Order: sequence, then C-alpha cells, then structure tokens
Amino acid sequence: MSRTRTERTRRIPLLTALPVAAGVLLIAIVLAIGSGPIELTPATVLAVTGREILGVGAGSGALETTVVMDLRMPRVLFGTLTGAALAVSGAALQSLFRNPLADPGIIGVSAGASTGAVGAIVLLPPLTGALVAWIVPASAFVGGLLATGLIYALARPSAGTGTARLLLVGIAVGAGFAAATGFFTFAADDDELESVVFWQMGSLGSITWVRLAVVTIPVLLGIALLIALSRRLDLLTFGERQAKHLGLDVNSTRRLVIVITALLTGTTVAFTGTIGFIGLVVPHIVRLLCGPGHRTLLPVSAVLGGLLIVVADTLSRVVAPPAEVPIGLFTALLGAPFFLALVLRSRAVQL
Repeated sequence: MSRTRTERTRRIPLLTALPVAAGVLLIAIVLAIGSGPIELTPATVLAVTGREILGVGAGSGALETTVVMDLRMPRVLFGTLTGAALAVSGAALQSLFRNPLADPGIIGVSAGASTGAVGAIVLLPPLTGALVAWIVPASAFVGGLLATGLIYALARPSAGTGTARLLLVGIAVGAGFAAATGFFTFAADDDELESVVFWQMGSLGSITWVRLAVVTIPVLLGIALLIALSRRLDLLTFGERQAKHLGLDVNSTRRLVIVITALLTGTTVAFTGTIGFIGLVVPHIVRLLCGPGHRTLLPVSAVLGGLLIVVADTLSRVVAPPAEVPIGLFTALLGAPFFLALVLRSRAVQL
C-alpha cells in the first residue's frame, strides 16, 4: 500500500505543481520583505512595491520605502535566484552522475570559490571604496572556475571516461581546495577571521540591486538551458551505455551540464558564500512529489529551491535581531534532518 501511495504522489503534473509552488514562493517573498528588526505588514510591502515599481498607489513613508526597496527586496530576490540555481544544478548533477548524493559542491565550484574568497580576504591588503565590494566575489568566482577547469582537465571526460572518474576527481580536488582554505583561515587575524567564518557559512547581507543585476541574466539563462536539456538528462538516468544506444552524445551532454552548473553555482556563491544542502535535498523532495521526469523536476526544483532560501534568509534575520545569523546554518538545519529522514525511509537505499 505504501508503494501505491508513493507512486500516486509522484504523479503531480507540472501544470499543478509549478503554479502552487510559485504561489507559495510569492507569499514567502512578501512576508520575507516585511520581516526583520523593522516589521512591515504585507499591505505596506505591496503598497511600496506598487508605487516604486509599477507606479500605482500612494506608497508609504521614506523609511518603509528604504527598507523595502534598498535593503530587503534585492536580497530576497537574490536569494530566490540562488536557491533556484543550486536546486536545478543539484538535480542535473544527480542525473549526470547517477548519484543521489551529488550536489553543486561535487564539481569543485564551492570549494574553489571558498578558497578564492578566503585567499582574497587574508592575502590582499585592506581595500576601500567600491573595490572592496567586488574583489572578494570576483576572487571567489575565479576560484570556482579554476577548480572546475582543473577537475575537468584531470578527468578528461572527452576521452571517453565515465562520470565515475569525474566524480572521484571532483572529490579529491575539492578536498585539496578545502585544505588550502584551512591554511588561509589559520593565517587570518581576528578581523579577517570574522569575515572568513561568516562568508563560509553564507549570507545575503551584502546584496544590492547592482549585484542582483549582475547575476540575473546568467542564472536565468543557465536554468533555461538545463531545462532545454531535459530529454538528454532523462536518457542519462538509464546509464551512459543505454543513452548512447538511444542516440545521445554523452560526452557533449556531460560537458554542457558541467559548464552550466559551474556557471550557475559560481555566479551565486561568489556573492553569498557557501550555502549547502539546497542542491542535495530539493531534487529529492520534487522527485517524491512529481516524479523523476526532468521537464517537471527542473522547473519545480527551481521554485522550491528559491522558496527554501527565502525561508532560511528570513529566519536568519528574525532569530536574533539586530544580529544576522549565517544563512548556511539554517539551510543545514532544514536540510539535514529531512534528507536523513528520506534516506531512512527509502527502501531503495543499499549499504
């Protein structure tokens, strides 16, 4: 009976799951913008948004407008994009590697980005002005790309090797970058150590409209490209050999997925720091609800990933105001127990 119930829950169609998830996300965004040391009602948030963006309504006072438009809306929208990017990347990588534990960190982007950011914080002299707001994200992005390129070069998937080698090389190179990050952390002074620890746990506190504009097009384009690869990803779930027999160019698909997921992850974590569990947990939730087909899995994962980041960011701002708890702590708090429950309940897991 439990199997019948599980199969029935997996038949939620895209045209039902996506609008419901999107509606819940919109509600969460409004509530998140109104939450914080300065509480705003949903009516106030909508009034300010209508006035400033749509040009309708009377709007609100200067304080409410500043809080909504300058402080909270860009970070909430950035969080939505970040969650979508990580969740879609996780879903694609799990299909590529045929490994339910694969997530964006497995291709080395997160480890490389962390090393680049921490290295910039520790090694570069103190910076002032506009440069300080961009040097750490830029270093993180370069570090992520370097790690991905190194993994891809060492694994040489174009030579016909399987994804298992790519997975193992990713783990090894990621461990190396993690060690480098540890050395930088050890060498940091007290002021640098505070920035290092906070960056490694993730935060949306430094997000502005300019940074949001920088990542919006790459993230939306990357998600759209992965959704366009849905049929190829469906074929990869049968295994590389079967996919080749069905006419799929496995090497080309592997390259595309690696490059796109690296772009998505590197672009977002360069500004937010390391945020875990979203790319690992969200695809599993969507598979339980909607099934494994990527035409449904990817878009619903994008919306649900954005929702979880918005919820986690809201909690980070309201738990201990005016202090802000790193968002990575809440994603782990939300994701780890749920993922453990999935593993314990799944009869398919073999030790």
